[in-house]
Amino acid sequence: MRFTEIETFRALMRSSTTRKAAAQLHVTQPAVSQSLKRLEAQAGMVLFQRTSGRLVPTPEARALWTEVERVFIGMDAIEHRLRSLRDFGVNQLELSCYPAFGLGFMPRALARLKAQRGDGAWPQVSLQVLSSKDVRDRVAMGISDFGLMADELSLEGIEHSTFARMPGVIVMREGHALARFKTVKPQQLAELPFLALNPEDPAHRRLEAAMAQQGIALRVAAQTPYAASICEMALRGLGVGLVNPITALDYAERGLVVRKLSIDVSFACLLALPAGKVLSATAREFLSVMRQQLAEDSQRLQRHLR
Repeated sequence: MRFTEIETFRALMRSSTTRKAAAQLHVTQPAVSQSLKRLEAQAGMVLFQRTSGRLVPTPEARALWTEVERVFIGMDAIEHRLRSLRDFGVNQLELSCYPAFGLGFMPRALARLKAQRGDGAWPQVSLQVLSSKDVRDRVAMGISDFGLMADELSLEGIEHSTFARMPGVIVMREGHALARFKTVKPQQLAELPFLALNPEDPAHRRLEAAMAQQGIALRVAAQTPYAASICEMALRGLGVGLVNPITALDYAERGLVVRKLSIDVSFACLLALPAGKVLSATAREFLSVMRQQLAEDSQRLQRHLR
């Protein structure tokens, strides 16, 4: 199977017509059609159904698409790394991080690194804020020096340790009825519109399980995969929510009220490392800085919880 056929397959999955695929690849439509015929012959299966002038992917094609995209992501990363090496040498940081720590925490840690280095050389930094699945994949493929991710995924193919484990906090706008309490109880949550993380989120599952043991159910007003979205909605008075405290800290100075929850529903942040890879001196230095920043953030958080 030649690379040309794989490129054709990718273009057809993105466009659904030979005309558009040909335009993407800068070749003729007959060339695309011939390439697809060769691919299906070599695969021994039909990959597209021809319907009303369009190519509809079969289930087999969709399964293959996942692997093809993984390959092309790796190729894009290689090209990016080659450009970085050409322009900046090895003094660089390739970081992947899920949103809970990527939107506020990582920029704070990078600022701390900058302050500590002073006039010293600054590394070329690539900070990719992605889903935990994408973080894991990039780390497993060696694209990233390391990553931070949630704990809901398989850890096969990477080395890992717990970077942070913290109890979740309840967030709300200023003046909310719950703001006068230092600690919120599950019974109080059941009476209010709740801003929830998606059902598959491990922290959300732990919260629902703990409340079910007490015979309590949440009144979910909105669901989202991102704690930052919950904080934004809470600031606008749409309800209350349970979030990672590091994310809550990003919004506390904007007026978000942060309160403890009487039951322990923890959020785990995992440090993901490529298996068998030795970290560069720059990466080891930044990991140390990240741990310093986490300690400072934890102290700041306590001031908002008093």
